[in-house]
Order: sequence, then structure tokens, then C-alpha cells
Amino acid sequence: MDENVIDVEATLKPQSARESSTEEGSGTNHVIISTSENSSFDNEDKKLLYGLEDVPPWYMCILLGFQHYLTMFGSTVAVPLILAGPLGIENDNLAKGQIISTIFFASGICTLLQTTLGNRLPIVQGAAFSFLTPAIAIMTSIPNPPISVGNSTNGTTSPNVQSDFWKVRMLQVQGAIMVASCTQVLLGATGLIGFMMAHIGPLTIAPTVAMVGLSLYGPAGDFAGRHWGISVLTMFLIILFSQHLRNVEIPIPLCCKKGERGALKIKLFSLFPVIFAVLLAWSFCAILTAAGAFPSDRNVYGYLARTDIRLGVLNQSPWFRVPYPGQWGVPVVTLSGVLGMISGVLASIIESVGDYYACARLCYIPSPPSHAMNRGIFTEGIGTLIAGSLGSGNGTTSYSENIGAIGITKVGSRRVIQTGACIMLILAVIGKFGALFTTIPDPVVGGLFCVMFGMITAVGISSLQFVDLNSSRNLLIMGFSTFMGITVPNWISANKNLISTGAIDNQTQNIIYSIINYFVVWDNNDFKFLLSMLRLQGSVEGDQILFVLLQTGMFISGVLGFILDNTIPGQSLYYIS
Repeated sequence: MDENVIDVEATLKPQSARESSTEEGSGTNHVIISTSENSSFDNEDKKLLYGLEDVPPWYMCILLGFQHYLTMFGSTVAVPLILAGPLGIENDNLAKGQIISTIFFASGICTLLQTTLGNRLPIVQGAAFSFLTPAIAIMTSIPNPPISVGNSTNGTTSPNVQSDFWKVRMLQVQGAIMVASCTQVLLGATGLIGFMMAHIGPLTIAPTVAMVGLSLYGPAGDFAGRHWGISVLTMFLIILFSQHLRNVEIPIPLCCKKGERGALKIKLFSLFPVIFAVLLAWSFCAILTAAGAFPSDRNVYGYLARTDIRLGVLNQSPWFRVPYPGQWGVPVVTLSGVLGMISGVLASIIESVGDYYACARLCYIPSPPSHAMNRGIFTEGIGTLIAGSLGSGNGTTSYSENIGAIGITKVGSRRVIQTGACIMLILAVIGKFGALFTTIPDPVVGGLFCVMFGMITAVGISSLQFVDLNSSRNLLIMGFSTFMGITVPNWISANKNLISTGAIDNQTQNIIYSIINYFVVWDNNDFKFLLSMLRLQGSVEGDQILFVLLQTGMFISGVLGFILDNTIPGQSLYYIS
């Protein structure tokens, strides 16, 4: 080692961690595979700078906590930017900034709850992509209002007819999230997680999680297609930093005792690939905008790559704004919305359970016991309820990228995560900070989406690593459930008018009436009244339920995968000793 470079593990690791060793972890309790990796815990533990119970100095807590904030930045900002289209606020940057602040505020609260009262692992809670598909389905099931109302006095139109209509859609999503979160609370409180996971295998998880990413190809393509050159640049930078340069260590000057000088080597590109890529692409767009390379006509291709078209939102947004429950109005609960959103909740639970095991292993502690697992899911349910009541348009779940940051930084301190949660809360109430994110050019966001959603899809597919893919049974289940999760929503979107639950057309009604009337004399009006009582003359609520469920690809894939995996004879997993 270079004599001018300080041994980070020796200098930053607290004395308590150097003198004591963490209890050996037991790994996951799954019977899929048994490994001998746990035998290396004693050696690996020496590489942990700050353990779960360690409390770093306050300045280190702030620095490392802000690092976790930056790590969750990309995924968290992506959610409101995707929801802006279905909500109808593509051009309302002030509303987008408020929703971004609300999501960060909810994430800060939920992270504090999880690390303090929940499973108490160093896990960051943030916006869940699994809620996006049902949320979009709910929003698109609500028809648009009239565009404008003419004013007969001066020939102008009223500008407020549609300005607040996005809140109508948001309130229905809020109600669905709040009620669906009760499912998560119930599963955590009753300890049914173990029973549920015993019947949900990789052939259910893989297509469900994969569909979370695949179903979002539309928004990703729309944003990226506004200037493919900038989008490709953003993708290139993310891949360059996260893969090719991930092991490059950047020396940071460090002052030592007795006037000595040294350097702290940090893998910055591995820690912040998204931040660096977005900032560089954003800056490049600013340079091209100043040079006049992008068109100034909004109808010309490339206009949305400009960086000066949304600067007005920084003046419109207040300096301080605290999100509060019911800020958009009173939430509206519909059966269709709740049923669709439950699929998002179940997908979030599956993802979180895996994150708990991964986080415990990276912190070199035993796998979380069943009561800690149940407490974590219960707390996530409460967090989703809070996020829904605040009007974030989304729920909360554990963030895998922040767990990965623990493995990179070797800092698993719970206090660091709690400090990061406080930073989320502070920055969330600064209105102009949230508004700043809305000024990111659309092609930059599109490049981010393409990489991020591709990774989500790959994470789902990676669940098949212990599945016997030489079995035609397993290939059928995986292929059929995934294909139908793409096909059915696409057909439903193009044939909305064909959905009619419980409806009997007039010709069929007349045939049935003629047959009945042959045996029993019955007045036609009484017959129609009976049909209406039985809801056989059409149901708007039933149509909406069917539309939302069939529009949710991960619901279709998950249900098909679950049914087929539990009914078709055979074994899905192979075993490794």
C-alpha cells in the first residue's frame, strides 16, 4: 500500500468494532440451496467500517446519510415524473414539484419508522415501482373532462376547468393505496408472511417483478424519444460509471494527526453513477441550449431537450412547504382501485422480504427472525398508509440500491440511515428544491428510465437462477404468464369499449323473456326490473374493476404464475449442496 494512503479500515473503524466480532449469520432459511459462505463471516466482518449498532461521528453521519439520499434520488424522482402523464400535469411543473417533495417527505417518515420501530435494519424506504402500473390503470380509467367552457361575454374560455382535475385522479389513487395498505398491515400483524411465502415461488416472483419493468416501456420510450441523442448519452454515462468505472478509486485529501497528510480512496463512480450521469447530461444540454443547438419551437423535434423551458417553476414554487394529509382533498375509495392496488402491495412485500435478508447479510448479522420480518412488513404497511394519505400517488418499499450501497461503503450503521431520513425531511419541505428536479430535460429522464426499468426487469428474471429451466413445465409457466401479462393489457387498452361486466344485450333479453313467458306469464317490465336488481343490465363499477385488473400486467402474470405453479404437478427448483 502507498505510504501516503491511509488504511481506511484501520482508521475509520470504531474501537468497539475492532475488538469485538459480530455473531455469525445464518443466511436465508430457504431450502433451495445450502452454501458455506457463512464460514467467511469472521474474515469479512473485519471489513465493516461501522456496524449496525455503531454511531459514527456527527459529521460522518451527515456525509454518509446524504450519500444515501443521493443513492435513492433517481428512483424516487422517477415515480412522479411517470405519474405526471396519466395525471395530466405534464405542463404543470409546480404540481410535479409538490408531488416530488411529498414523496421525499413520506420516504423520510417511513425510513425513520422502519429503522426505529420496524425491523430496525439499516434500510431506506422509498417510492415503489410496483404501485405504478395499478396507479396508471386507475388514472386512465377516469375519463377526461371537457377541455374548456366558452365565455359568451367576451369569447374567452375558462382556464380553471381542467387545472385541478388531476386531483380527482390523485384522490382515487390515494384511496386505493390507503385501503390496499391495510392488506400489508394485516399480513404483518398476523404473521401470515411465512405462510404466503411458502406458496409463492420463483415462478410467481419472476414474472411479477419482471412485469413491473416491462409494463413501463411506454413512458421510457416517450421520454427518451424526445431526443434520442441526449437519451443515449445518458444511458452511456450511467453504464460507464456503474460498470466500467465502478472499481476506480478516487483519492480524497484527508488531514491526519500531527500534521500528517493522507488520502481516503473512495469508489465514487460506483456510489453515485446515476447522479454523475444526470448532472453531466444536464450540463451538456445547458451548453447546447446556450449555444442555440436546440430548436426554440416547441413543435420541432428536440425542443424538450432544452434546459430553459421550465425555469419559471423556480419562481412560482414557495421556499417552504410542508406536505400534509389530505392536501389534495378527501381520498376516494373504489373497489376496482383497491383490488388493482393490492397486486402492487403483494409485489412490494415479496421484494421487501428479499431485501431484509440481503441487508442482514451485508451487515454481517444473523438473518432476521420471523417476528422481525413481520414487524418490518407491518411497518411498511403503515408507511404506505402514510404515503397514501399525504398524496404522494405511491406507496413505500425497501430500496435495494441503498442496500447495495452498504455493501460498497462497508457502513451498516442504523444511525447513518436515520440521519439520511432527516435529510430527506428537511429538503422535502424546501419547495424550490423539489421544483428544481422538474427542470431536468425529458431526454435525460428518458435515458435514466431505460436503464432503470431494464434493471428492474432483470432483477425479476434473476429469480429464476435456482429454477430448473430444462423442465418444460417451468418454461411453460414462466413464458405463458409473462406473455399474457404483456398481451392482455395491450388488448384492453385498444378495446376499452368491449368491456361490459354482467351486461345482457336487448336481443338476448328478448330471447330469455320469450322462453320464460312460454311457461309462465310474466310482464316484460317485471322481468327487466329483476335483471336490474341482479345487476345483469350492466355495471359501471364492474367494468372499472375488470379494466383496472386487466390493465395491470404484473397482476395477470402473478396470478397466472401462482395458479400454474401450485396446480401443475412437478418441481420448479433444483437443489445444490
